[in-house]
Amino acid sequence: MSLEARLAADGGIRGWAARIGRSWNSSLRFRTTATAVSLTAIAVLVSFVVMSFVIQNYLFTSRYEQVSSDARRASEAAQELLNRADLAGGRSTLFSTLQTMNQDLIERSASEQGAMLRIDTDVPVDNVWQDRRWGDLDTAIITADMRAQVEDKPEGMWWQSTQIMQDGQPVAAIIFGRQLDLPEYGAYALYLVYDLSAASQTLGFLQLMLWIAGLLLLVVVGLISWFVVRQVAAPVAQTALTSARFAGGDLGVRVDVRGDDEIAALGRSFNAMADSLESQIKELADLSLVQQRFVSDVSHELRTPLTTIKLAADMLNMQRDEFDPVTARSAELLQTQVERFEVLLTDLLEISRYDAGSVQLELEATSIAQLAEDCIQGMEQLAQQRGSDLRLVAPGGYSPIDIDPRRIRRIVRNLLGNAIEHGEGRPIVVTVDSDQHVVALGVRDYGIGMTPEDAERVFDRFWRADPSRKRTIGGSGLGLSIALGDAKLHHGTLEVWSRPGEGTNFVLVLPRDGETLSTVSPVPLEPSDAGAALEQLGITQPILVAGLNNSAAKKRTAQEESS
Repeated sequence: MSLEARLAADGGIRGWAARIGRSWNSSLRFRTTATAVSLTAIAVLVSFVVMSFVIQNYLFTSRYEQVSSDARRASEAAQELLNRADLAGGRSTLFSTLQTMNQDLIERSASEQGAMLRIDTDVPVDNVWQDRRWGDLDTAIITADMRAQVEDKPEGMWWQSTQIMQDGQPVAAIIFGRQLDLPEYGAYALYLVYDLSAASQTLGFLQLMLWIAGLLLLVVVGLISWFVVRQVAAPVAQTALTSARFAGGDLGVRVDVRGDDEIAALGRSFNAMADSLESQIKELADLSLVQQRFVSDVSHELRTPLTTIKLAADMLNMQRDEFDPVTARSAELLQTQVERFEVLLTDLLEISRYDAGSVQLELEATSIAQLAEDCIQGMEQLAQQRGSDLRLVAPGGYSPIDIDPRRIRRIVRNLLGNAIEHGEGRPIVVTVDSDQHVVALGVRDYGIGMTPEDAERVFDRFWRADPSRKRTIGGSGLGLSIALGDAKLHHGTLEVWSRPGEGTNFVLVLPRDGETLSTVSPVPLEPSDAGAALEQLGITQPILVAGLNNSAAKKRTAQEESS
């Protein structure tokens, strides 16, 4: 067989094995039927082997008893004939008697092959009857052990199993042997051969019938198992399909219940559960709708007085130099809190749109690397106030992809704001890279970090890792939750890695085609420098990206060179 043929055969075998494995895992009917048929096959095979041995032993025993009786009767008749014979007439009388005995053996016994072999070789050859064989018996099949037993023990009858040729085919047979005493002329060994072809044919026929009956039994058991399992599996499959539709949002679907058995009880229980869940889901949906409407209405209603308050706060803040220090500080705090309140109100409106499912993307071909650079330039002054140095590393991400730039820019600004807030004045590295399927952006800080428990809740609304920690930049507590929602709108992901004392790394992954998301991000979630000391990171100087107009980095470099 050629290599291609072997590979094709191996592929076909693996394909069949895979299909059987899938059927075994996914189909209760197939699994139950296969199990029943397999166990039945094992039982049939064991029964066949046992019955074959029993039948074979019975047929052999029956045939042995039959031919043993026949051989004993024929040999005793031959010995009696020899005992009655008058051998005084000389050689002619001896030969006539032996000829008569030989013919009588052939007629009396059912053996078709036999032999009389001279034992006493001391008597002169001219005075005795020589070895006689009939039926084309090959005396070589008589073993030396049997010859010795017949020659040494004249009173017994001995036998052995053997094979003889019959019509060119080997046939099982039995050889019986005993010693005949010829007065004054010595002893002869009589061997009678009985074939067992009839027993073998009977055994073969019975084995064939057993095989046929076993195969029919397997077919019948398989059909019965398939039918019985179908009676159980069909309602269960219907219930599973109904539950899947129910889980998919079709709350009005129910199981068709028939009868009063256990399956019907299961169906009625499922329907009762579905009724209860549908009622509760509708109540929760109505409550959620009321809450969403309330938040939306309150947010909209607050905009008008907030605008008025903001105008008044701005005017007071512009004239704070004319006030006394306490009043001036109050005017400054008022404007700060009004601005924060405006951000919170904007985020609440955005959250209400997400909850209502009314968010629409405005797609535009945008370079993520260029967008990241713009965001870094916009946040650079704030980072410098906190003592952090923003760095950009962009091996990829230059080719435009269809995104909503306003929402992606909001994600990046939120991540940068969190990094500046918690970066402890240390460098912040923004990494942009891509492959043929996705574009990824990572924001890495080396600040206080978070525990794994805190990292799991970092996208929850209004959640803070350390409630006692003062916000220095502001924010509503909804930024990361909105960022996660914006990422999901683009069929992307936003994940976080963090360790206490080692910093935090957020990674945003966006599909190029807007739908298919690769399982491997070109920007790893766990940074390669995790666990390294800050001075070992090799980022003490600004990073210039080839091919990217990183004007902020160039400006910093020029300042450092002039100083």
